Formats: sequence, C-alpha cells, structure tokens
Amino acid sequence: MKNIGLVVGETASLPQEIINKYQMAFVPYLVDWSEGNDLPGENIFQKMREADKRGIKTPPKTSQPSPWTFKKIFEEELLKSENLLCITLSSKLSGGYNSAIQARKVLTDSDQPRVHIVDCFNVSAGEGLFDLKAIDLINEGKDIEEVVKEIKKFIHNVHLFGMVEDPKWLEAGGRMSHPLAVLVRQMAKIGMRPLIGIKEGVVTSVALKMQAKDVPTALFKELQKETNELREKGKKIKVAITHADNPQGAQELQDLIESNLNNVEIAFVSLIDSIIGVHVGPGTIICAWCEA
Repeated sequence: MKNIGLVVGETASLPQEIINKYQMAFVPYLVDWSEGNDLPGENIFQKMREADKRGIKTPPKTSQPSPWTFKKIFEEELLKSENLLCITLSSKLSGGYNSAIQARKVLTDSDQPRVHIVDCFNVSAGEGLFDLKAIDLINEGKDIEEVVKEIKKFIHNVHLFGMVEDPKWLEAGGRMSHPLAVLVRQMAKIGMRPLIGIKEGVVTSVALKMQAKDVPTALFKELQKETNELREKGKKIKVAITHADNPQGAQELQDLIESNLNNVEIAFVSLIDSIIGVHVGPGTIICAWCEA
C-alpha cells in the first residue's frame, strides 16, 4: 500500500503518459453538447470550428463532477493508499473543489481524516504544475501533513497566462461582454494582444503585448520578462504549455523557449482539457511557470 495517493482533475490538462507513470487517480469533468455529437473532428476544438462554419450558435456546456463521483474515486483509492491528496482547480472557476469536500463528508469517520483536499487556485497548465510538485514531494518521502503544507505555500509560486485565438467563445459562454470582445478583435488587428491569466484564482487580463507578430512570440516575451530576474540568479524554471488544437503554435513557443532561455525545463506540452478549452476556444495557447 502506498503512503500517499494523488487524485487529480481532468482540468489539469496532464498528458496521459504522466498520469499513468505516477499512478494518479483521474477525475473526469462533464461536457454537454448534443449539437456537437454528429460533427466531424478528432477533438472538441475541431468540432467547435466546424460548428462555427455551420453557424451553430449553441456553445458546449460544462459541469463539475458530482460528490458521488469523487466519493467513489476516494473509496477506490483508499484501498491502495494510507492517505489521499486531492488537488482541484480554482474554486472560483468551478464547483469541483466543493464537490470533493462534500464527498469527503460522506465517507466513513475513519476514512475522512485520510483524505486531504487542496484548492490550487489555478487551472490547466498551472494546475498540472501543482500535480507534478505533489509528486516531487511524495517521492521525497514527506508525510501527508508536510505535503499539504508545501502545496498550499506553492499557490503563489505558479504563474499562468495565455492568449485566445478569438474571443467569440468567451463571449458565447458569458465570460466576456460583446463590446469587450469587439475591442479585443480590433486590438489584435493592430498588433496589440491582451494576455489573460489567473490572479487569486480568477481569470483576468494580466498584460498587453504591443507589436507581437503572433501568439507564440507574445507568450515567449511575457515568459522571458517574468522569469528574467530569477534566471539571471541561476534559478531553474519549470514550464508547462497547453493548447486548444494548436500544436504548431505550442511547438513554436516551445522552440523559442528552448532556443533562447537558459535554466528552463519544459515539464509537458499537451492539449487543453475540454472543460477549460470550450470557454477559451480553439487555437488558444496557455503557458504556466514556476521556480523548479
């Protein structure tokens, strides 16, 4: 039996090989989009592009797992581990954290203290970095109290920013007003690219990149600026990249980082999970980093 088992959410956008390698328990989230069932495409982003071409206006709807889903996973994993650490995306973006809390409350009295739930106040590539940090701490042999304490301290050490290809999906999902979406499109035409990010667990505008010829270049420049002081001091930086069916852009960003920035490790590059992806839309690229 393992000392500590790790329960991760789909919203961490982790590659399947990492989930398998570290034997993480995976919690799926829900996407409801009947209009997309018959559309062609290898992933939901390709289906969204096709829906846009056909004039289908109804966006996909998402929801968190139920407490019973978490309860079932907790019970299964408690048979394999003395303690469980469950890391969820920001409670300000989804009810996943609350579902996990409710699930723990209905476990047996002896099992409840064995389940530890942490809201990472992040998402996607940023949430994935939390999961990898937890693995490092577990592999160092730290006990569950130490791991939870270190993960909570880590909340302010993970930085995330990204760019959307088109704000129409944020607008369609009610995350952006129509006037603001129009303004963002107009800004992009003259080389002004707003960066979205996470602050205190909430999606917000974090920077405005001027004369950025493309999204990978704009994201690279932001990463370069944010990490420059640490890298000059010899600190190592860990980076995760996720994308919404934009492998070419993600690869361009990775190449820029690896060719131009010292002391940087790419932790993973993967497809954004469907839950977050349907809100930011096809083509989006997200970059998260932390001090390694």
